[in-house]
Amino acid sequence: MIGSLLTFFAVGLITLVVAGVVLGIVGAVFSLTIGLASFLLFKVAPILLVGWIVVKMFEKSRSKGSLSEADRRWLEGE
Repeated sequence: MIGSLLTFFAVGLITLVVAGVVLGIVGAVFSLTIGLASFLLFKVAPILLVGWIVVKMFEKSRSKGSLSEADRRWLEGE
């Protein structure tokens, strides 16, 4: 009887230890995922957005949709 109680105690203790380790790993992965997502959303995305806007404004002010003479000749196959 004491042997079976000790067996149940050991199995329960091992289960708690394994569950704690698994939950710790899941929590660490979840925390890293949230941290990476927030870093990308609040640090990288605004910089990319500003860069994209600057490039679009630069392209719009520079080209205005016209081709150079050399590009026109090349496209027409001369």
